[in-house]
Amino acid sequence: MTELDEKIKQLQSILDAGKRIVFFGGAGVSTESGIPDFRSADGLYRQKYRYDPETILSHTFFMEKTSEFYEYYRDKMAVTDVLPNVTHNFLVSLETAGKLAGIITQNIDGLHQIAGSKKVTELHGSIHRNYCMNCHKFHPLSVIKESPDIPHCDCGGIIKPDVVLYEESLKDADIETTLSLLSSADVLIVAGTSLSVYPAASFLRYFSGKHLVLINKSATAYDSHADLLIQAGLGEIFSKLKI
Repeated sequence: MTELDEKIKQLQSILDAGKRIVFFGGAGVSTESGIPDFRSADGLYRQKYRYDPETILSHTFFMEKTSEFYEYYRDKMAVTDVLPNVTHNFLVSLETAGKLAGIITQNIDGLHQIAGSKKVTELHGSIHRNYCMNCHKFHPLSVIKESPDIPHCDCGGIIKPDVVLYEESLKDADIETTLSLLSSADVLIVAGTSLSVYPAASFLRYFSGKHLVLINKSATAYDSHADLLIQAGLGEIFSKLKI
């Protein structure tokens, strides 16, 4: 048995015993669906654009260079031609079995809900929710994707994605739900995240349950806190687990 096989066996035992499991996921959860992450060697943050992606995805840039924001957003963020992967589907089964208390995701792609998960907290919002900044009317993603430039509501207001841009705050309700889930969980699985985005990463300190499992290809600042550390691709792990 390889070291990875042994760790998967340990994870299986933790899941079997867990009663209130919480999953905290990042970009690495969706990379196997074809959505690039931000900080790996081939992620969006290493690609060449006129402006740095962190600049483009900021509140200031959105307000001052709205047209250029949407050019980038439609090209790189509003991704719809992808499907849930092994990890998304495993979490649906875990929820159906009554063992998953909730999913906390930093992703905005909506793949957890598309897979069938119901208990999802989207810390950074969703590309599938868009609102008029004037009258607050809801608009589907198609309105943004089909707009040749800045998308506008019937009332004339600019339509803004319900995603948390840099310089913007997380929603109080999402923070409250996240902290409640973490503080009441007996097992926390942190997967596919570098844990370098704050304040999201700082929320992990509210977990005081039995097992902290950390799954990520690269090292994180929280590795030393994990009861079980697995440095491998998520699909390779979750495809071998059973409910």
